[in-house]
Amino acid sequence: MNLQAKIILLFLIFIVVFTFSCDDTVTNQKIDNIVIPPSNVSYSQYIQPLFNIKCTNSGCHNDQSRAGGLSLTTWTNATANASIVFPGQPDNSILVWAIEGNGAKLMPPIDAPVTPLTQNQIDGIKTWIKEGAKNN
Repeated sequence: MNLQAKIILLFLIFIVVFTFSCDDTVTNQKIDNIVIPPSNVSYSQYIQPLFNIKCTNSGCHNDQSRAGGLSLTTWTNATANASIVFPGQPDNSILVWAIEGNGAKLMPPIDAPVTPLTQNQIDGIKTWIKEGAKNN
């Protein structure tokens, strides 16, 4: 094999490895496999990716649709109304009522294009709120 063929082969191997190793796309299935810790819940690491897949990606609580007047696309939007996310008091947060099914409608709804929240995800959101709903 000549030098040019070796270079082309190495380049193709690099492209294949790079393409498959850089897939950081979070999907519904991947988000359900992420375990949110019982304390020190990071908004940017756990909560926003969860909102992105379960709440905004399904066309409900994004900036365009704002179902129920709520966008969960950013921390600012999610925490803009203290009745939705009441920092330090998950039991007084409408978001918690909705995800636990204690509100008028369970979120995400049964007919949503995403799977329901897992118990770990519900507990993670509640812990994040209990810890002050920080933008961390």
